[in-house]
Amino acid sequence: MSEPVILAGSASPLGATFDGDGVNFAVFSAHAEAVTLCLFDEDGTETRRLPLPERDGDVWHGRVPGLTPGQHYGFRVEGPFQPRQGHRFNPHKLLLDPYARRITGHPVWNDALFGGLESRNTTDSAPFMPKGVVVDTSFDWGETKPPETRLAKSIIYEAHVKGLTQRFPGAEHPGSFLGIASDPVLNYLTDLGITAIELLPVQSFLNDKFLVDKGLRNYWGYQTLGFFAPDPRYLTQDALWEFQHMVARLHAAGIEVILDVVYNHSCEGDEHGPTLSFRGLDNASYYRLPEDKRSYINDTGTGNTLNIDHPMVLRMVMDSLRYWATTMGVDGFRFDLCSTLGRTPQGFDRNSAFFKALRQDPVLAAKKLIAEPWDIGPGGYQLGGYPPPFSEWNDQYRDGVRRFWRGDLGHVPVMADRITGSAGLFDHSGRNATASVNLITAHDGFTLMDVVSYTRRHNEANGENNRDGHGENHSDNMGVEGPSEDEAILEARAQRRRNLMATLLLSQGTPMILAGDEIGNSQGGNNNAYAQDNETGWIDWDSRDDAFHAFTRKLIAFRKAHPILRQRRYLHSRPRRVDGVPDLFWWRPDGQEMTRADWTNGHLKVLCAEFRMASGTPLYKQREEAIYIALNAGEAVELTLPDPGEGYSWVRHIDTTDPEAAPQRLGGTVTLAANSVLLLAEEA
Repeated sequence: MSEPVILAGSASPLGATFDGDGVNFAVFSAHAEAVTLCLFDEDGTETRRLPLPERDGDVWHGRVPGLTPGQHYGFRVEGPFQPRQGHRFNPHKLLLDPYARRITGHPVWNDALFGGLESRNTTDSAPFMPKGVVVDTSFDWGETKPPETRLAKSIIYEAHVKGLTQRFPGAEHPGSFLGIASDPVLNYLTDLGITAIELLPVQSFLNDKFLVDKGLRNYWGYQTLGFFAPDPRYLTQDALWEFQHMVARLHAAGIEVILDVVYNHSCEGDEHGPTLSFRGLDNASYYRLPEDKRSYINDTGTGNTLNIDHPMVLRMVMDSLRYWATTMGVDGFRFDLCSTLGRTPQGFDRNSAFFKALRQDPVLAAKKLIAEPWDIGPGGYQLGGYPPPFSEWNDQYRDGVRRFWRGDLGHVPVMADRITGSAGLFDHSGRNATASVNLITAHDGFTLMDVVSYTRRHNEANGENNRDGHGENHSDNMGVEGPSEDEAILEARAQRRRNLMATLLLSQGTPMILAGDEIGNSQGGNNNAYAQDNETGWIDWDSRDDAFHAFTRKLIAFRKAHPILRQRRYLHSRPRRVDGVPDLFWWRPDGQEMTRADWTNGHLKVLCAEFRMASGTPLYKQREEAIYIALNAGEAVELTLPDPGEGYSWVRHIDTTDPEAAPQRLGGTVTLAANSVLLLAEEA
């Protein structure tokens, strides 16, 4: 008797799993009436349709003997087309497996991709749809192990795979994972002192139709199509091992890999969007729907919101995270619009199913978990409201530091909280000072060079009449909008950049640098380059500012060498130390301690702090005496330094007006230059 074409198979694991002599297929749909597996050859021709023969609960499954890795496939799902009840089943639409480990490409925009609003569109979408690919995910990691760098010792570098490597001198396979894995890029990152690279989305994503119609394409990647598959544009041979090889090479260089992940929505948009996967598999389960189920709840600003409250949607997210953490070797995740993941019908809940599942997971709870702590829904701004072990992007750090150095009045108290880890936001629930991910810039907004070169956004190239992107950037063009040949303006901009970078790397918390800022990269004033897959979005290495690169490298090395700057405990001027000395002093320029009247003086432009090891620091921790930091956003002033301990003196290490200055012992009264940062260490 000949072997059946399809066998019962198993409901677990979900997705397409090669078992050595066949492939098991399993897919979730609670409301479907039938699920059909469609097999394709490499030319895209549909060769077989095989109804999945078994259903266990809401998982449909079957096993096809003889299939091997490389097989292309998709699903067609039958069920009611009842938009008012939230159902949009349409067997004429080929659907991508949500668990596909590899995807053949990107959808080709055609009306056939749209399932219909009030009635079914019966045109077959298969010719225009990418297909899932059965893969063998095994990889020989050899003796390479993750660096497992403590967050307190981390220097995070936010980068775009293509933007970082496309124009990098000597990089092999520019624009790809292999480009990052090439020697020139790895040597650069290690020499700079980076400990973790945070990559913008690499999970397979969509080129939005409205962008393609304008001759643009999705560059950043915040429109996820497949949560398990690396985007094909970053692969050179369409093989998973390229990503794994990149991770292994970074790990061997001592650099961790953090992925920016987008589990708050999918690329299918609102009811007018295409039917590519989730909508056709089980619209009512995968998405949060309002009372009128023809539309979608839109807390993300993208047209839809994934229903993380549903156990099978939550399972998909958790399975995806574990896959990237284990099979693909990733060290951490930055969650886009993370407030959405904590939403319940009652609003944001820091004890929602997602946070509980993540915190109890023995694999994922040990990874670096970073929240973008907001979305656009009601009550979505939750900075400081996340449970441990989460860290959070601190946009109040960004805005406060920019405004202080711009000279805005009343920002000395704000700056004081920011450089000490934003304790007012994060010092609760046993959270550490590393919970604040400090940033001056990120992919979303101006680059550091543009913060000091533009007062207004210049996003005309995005085709949205310059209405997109942040309207208030707390930036300053220093006298001329955009490029200038005026030496005084150029020096003022360079000084401001040094002040901003020094503040970032000398603050308590976890610093994150935007790739290219350390060499003066500009995007021409575009603060929303999400569609600029071109010279605007790619780092311009040919115009590298070597002096600023050297200064940034110096700052990173200094931070790594001084444990006072990277403490896990907060500084609260508490005297409960072994030596009885408080862990934090705030000084006036005349050498006296700050008073309440000083803190309420809105015209004050100078902030002087003396950091020591935090109260409660165990004796076994690496220790040092003290760090003195002076930040001056005003005119030059005379500083009376505090008396150092017996046998010690103050040694200047950083002066932003003299970035190449060698260490120098100082004492008594010194001049703090206008618009500058001065850092001294107490040394024997």
